[in-house]
Amino acid sequence: MMSFNRILLALCILACAMTAVVMAQDQSAAAAAPGVSANLPALPVGPEDLIAVSVYGAPEFSRTLRVSEQGDIRMPMLKSPIKVRGLMPQGVESVIAQALVSEQVLVSPSVTVTIVEYRSRPITVSGAVKMPVTFQAYGNITVLDALTRAQGLSPEAGPEILVSRTIKDETGNTHSLVQRIPVKGLIDAADPELNLKLQGGEEIRVPEAGKVFVVGNVKKPGAVTVDDANGTTVLKVLSMSEGLVDFSSKTAYIYRKEGGAGGTKNEIPIPLQDIMKRKSPDVALVANDILYIPDRPGQRATFSVLDKVLMLSGVLGSAGIFAATR
Repeated sequence: MMSFNRILLALCILACAMTAVVMAQDQSAAAAAPGVSANLPALPVGPEDLIAVSVYGAPEFSRTLRVSEQGDIRMPMLKSPIKVRGLMPQGVESVIAQALVSEQVLVSPSVTVTIVEYRSRPITVSGAVKMPVTFQAYGNITVLDALTRAQGLSPEAGPEILVSRTIKDETGNTHSLVQRIPVKGLIDAADPELNLKLQGGEEIRVPEAGKVFVVGNVKKPGAVTVDDANGTTVLKVLSMSEGLVDFSSKTAYIYRKEGGAGGTKNEIPIPLQDIMKRKSPDVALVANDILYIPDRPGQRATFSVLDKVLMLSGVLGSAGIFAATR
């Protein structure tokens, strides 16, 4: 009887030891997956996502796996890849367990799947923003959230925001859809319908505003940003260039390219003096126009000659006074 009790006690101790070893192996396998975090939200798995797989009692199957571009993962000792694209983590657990059973590797596996890293739902913000950025879409993300990640619009931002996304039609073919969002409606008017929800895979681009180039007889030549909402005219551009300098011609010229990149440049004369005196209507300008204000023909040369004559007369007069005093 004493011998039987000793054998029973030894079997209990052995069973407890084996249970402890199995638990320690599971814990070490979970710890062996660097970067595993349970704080990421549960979203459908996609290509390039990194998942951590843990199989209770079978540490040889516990590892981190990168989902392929085709949406598959490969487990050791399994002949076929496992399709996981579009599945939630619980669904990935189920298909892994089914694959282990169907290929007679394990009888009743208990599988746990944790998301380590999402890479399948990037959102890119580029263009006229303060800090272009690419990030993953977790939870509820809107266009304003994305612009906040990019630290807002830069001063060169134009009047529109372009949101590009890929959609599938009824036949399964993919198409690129571009939505135009007016900046004033989104930010100034705070229209909630313009603050689109983002799912991942979108590209947000903020084009720079168009510019008009002012050269010639103005106090501050350079590029002036086009105001599409309120209109950009010759008088507005001249005021932003701090006005005309002396000897400006009565006629200015607009150089405008028609017909796109391969088009021809047209020279458009405008009655500048009449516009300044409000005798002619102001003239509208468009992006990439060049406004040239030339010299008034002959006037600057005439003034230069007169200036030299006056200077010479002053010198001669001073010399005569000096001679008379002697």
